[in-house]
Amino acid sequence: MDIRVLRYFLAVAREGTISGAAAALHVTQPTLSRQLMELEEELGARLFIRGRRHISLTEEGLFLRKRAQEIVALLERTEAAFTATGEEISGDVYIGGGETEGMRFIARAIREVRQEYPHIAFHLFSGNAEEVREHLDRGSVDFGLFIEPADLSAYDFIPLSARDTWGVLMRKDHPLAAQEAIDADDLAGLPLIMSRQGLVENEFSGWMDGKFRQLSRVATYNLLYNAALLVEEGVGCALCLEGIVRTGDDSPLCFRPLRPRMEVGLKLAWKKQQCFTRAAEIFLNRLKRQGENITL
Repeated sequence: MDIRVLRYFLAVAREGTISGAAAALHVTQPTLSRQLMELEEELGARLFIRGRRHISLTEEGLFLRKRAQEIVALLERTEAAFTATGEEISGDVYIGGGETEGMRFIARAIREVRQEYPHIAFHLFSGNAEEVREHLDRGSVDFGLFIEPADLSAYDFIPLSARDTWGVLMRKDHPLAAQEAIDADDLAGLPLIMSRQGLVENEFSGWMDGKFRQLSRVATYNLLYNAALLVEEGVGCALCLEGIVRTGDDSPLCFRPLRPRMEVGLKLAWKKQQCFTRAAEIFLNRLKRQGENITL
């Protein structure tokens, strides 16, 4: 499978027409059509649904688009690493992570690296633990920031000094907003919006002494921003980490920690025996040097 043909395929998927993709690629329409038909023949699958004015992807085409994007991105990153020459250090560092106030630790390290190496660029991907792990395994990110609990037995990692606190995000006019903290009995009668990650459920099950499944779950989320909108509209209260959603004076929301407190650590992970670019190596060494010297 030729990388050039994969780029042709992605252009057609992006433009939605042969003519638009041909213009963007500076090739003729017959050449592009022939390459796509040969790709379908090579894979033994129909990739496009060809309409009168628009081309859409089949299920197989959607699968190939995802894989092709990863392949092309990895190739471009590899080429960039080899073309960065001379004494001036440059390059790109890719970091995936869940929503956490602990990203400030990463942000401060990025700031310090860029002060010394202004030609190093950083690219962030936000997702839940499963999504970050998938990107890490496929090489589309160099590092993954994970919130405990997380199974990192297949990776190397360093613990960060920051810790996150679990609690409840609610409207400021909610009856429980008058309390300083929320205990298990308070949760029992609440309509809750909860993380869909299985390991989080296990943690809460232990905190609630096995009564987790008795909670009233009205919605789930993988990232908190949209869940916060549900809280604002009165759908329920969200079990979440502190600091992700702002709850200042101009916000209708507030956060109350759990009682007893439920805190979790953060770890930055990478694939074992990872071959880093110079830019990624500089970033990792900066984090290792900082170690426990930086707190949030």
